[in-house]
Amino acid sequence: MINGQLQSLITETCRHPPGSLKRQQGLTQLYRMIVKSGKLWRENTPYYEEVWQQTWLYFCLNLCEATTGKDKYDSDRSSITTWLNVYLKMRLKDRAIKHQNQKQQMVSASQPLYDDDTLTFLDTFEALPDIPPILQATRKWAETDPEGELQRLQLRGRKDVTCQLLILRRLPPETTWEDLSAELGLPVSTLSSFYQRKCLPQLRKFGESAGYL
Repeated sequence: MINGQLQSLITETCRHPPGSLKRQQGLTQLYRMIVKSGKLWRENTPYYEEVWQQTWLYFCLNLCEATTGKDKYDSDRSSITTWLNVYLKMRLKDRAIKHQNQKQQMVSASQPLYDDDTLTFLDTFEALPDIPPILQATRKWAETDPEGELQRLQLRGRKDVTCQLLILRRLPPETTWEDLSAELGLPVSTLSSFYQRKCLPQLRKFGESAGYL
């Protein structure tokens, strides 16, 4: 029964153009129904939440149109939860492999390897010729910083390193943590930790208020 309800809502949501209020409202309702269904894959890993946000962005951009994927969602091939879980598991597997490789590098190098384990719900998406509305909206929000919160959140002792700076630099096409580290003269671990603790919650807050999460 839940699959039928979800499919009806998907059909209705996709009738409205990308970026429209009706599309955003439909996506928000779908998010709540999908989470409430209990059919999403869950696992106890420290990066699960970030990977889920990445998966949800993939959902928003490819449910009705193939924006970043090869094909848009096809209800004839799978249910929406199956489609989401396939992508979610793939990204979790990628992250697990990356984490394992980093451990091996630490052992072989016999020195600390700073962890780049803070992908946001916008990370890993390459820049597109036509920037999706969700990315345009996010960039505009970060640039204008309407409440001044992104500029107020600063790394201790470095007023030039703000959430506004890091969010804008990490939006597609993102600057790598290694390049930011070299540019700002700070360890990757310091930058990524600050980003995860202070900046990621602001991104999530914006995503929720805009109806993307």
